[in-house]
Amino acid sequence: MENTSSASSHILDLFRLDGKVALITGSASGLGAGIAGALAQAGATVAVHGNRRAATDTASTIGGTAHAFRADLGSTEGAEDLFSQVKAQFGKVDILINNAGTIHRAAAEEVALADWQQVLQVNLTSLFQLSQLAARDMIGRSAPGKIVNIASLLSFQGGIRVPAYAASKGGVAQLTKALANEWAPKHIQVNAIAPGYFATTNTEALQADETRNRQILERIPAGRWGQPQDLAGAALFLSSRASDYVTGTVLTVDGGWMGR
Repeated sequence: MENTSSASSHILDLFRLDGKVALITGSASGLGAGIAGALAQAGATVAVHGNRRAATDTASTIGGTAHAFRADLGSTEGAEDLFSQVKAQFGKVDILINNAGTIHRAAAEEVALADWQQVLQVNLTSLFQLSQLAARDMIGRSAPGKIVNIASLLSFQGGIRVPAYAASKGGVAQLTKALANEWAPKHIQVNAIAPGYFATTNTEALQADETRNRQILERIPAGRWGQPQDLAGAALFLSSRASDYVTGTVLTVDGGWMGR
C-alpha cells in the first residue's frame, strides 16, 4: 500500500520556494504585501517594493532576509532602477510578481492625456519592462523562472469611469499570453491572476458607498469582499514548481463573480 504521508509530503514540496528570490512590486501594503508574506512563508527571499509608501514596514513584518526597495514605476526609468537594486542585493530574480498598479477615475471624455499615460506606464509599460529584465536574467538557467502578473476583472469587462485602467488591464491579460508563448520554450512560465473585489485601499470608496457595496455583494456568490490572504494560494501556486506546466493563463480569484 502506498505511503500516503510520503505522497503528501512530496506534493507539498512542489510548493516550496527555498533558495528562490521573489520580487513583488507594489508590496508595501494590500494584496502585494499579502503575496510577499505568503512567498516568504514558503521559503523565498522576498524583495518588497514601494514608492509613495515605503515597503520597510512590510519587510520588517516578514523578517528574515526580506528587504525593502523603493522605485517610481510611473517613470520610464523606474523598472530598470528597481531591478538593478534587487540584482545588486540578491544577485538574481527567480520569481517576479507584477502587482504594482494605479487607477484614475473620471468620465472618459474628461480624462487628461497625462493621466491616461501615467496609468498605462504604471500598469502595463513598467510591467513589460520588468518582465523583459527578469526574462533576460532567467533565460539559460536550468530551473524554471516564474512571472505572475496581476490582472483584473476589467481584463474581461469594461468598467465605468476607468478607461485607462480597463485598457491597461486588458493589455496585461494579452501581454501575459504573448510572453508565455515566447518564453515557455525557454523555461519561463508567465501567468496572471485576475482578482475580484478585494477590500484594499483602492476600493475604499466602493466599500463606503452603501448602494455600490450592496450591488457588488449581491453579484458575488461568495457574498463577501476578498481579503489579501485569499490571493496567497493562487500566487504561491503560480510561483512554484507545482505550476511548471501552466503558462499563458489568467486565473480569476473573484468569489465566483465571473461565473455569475
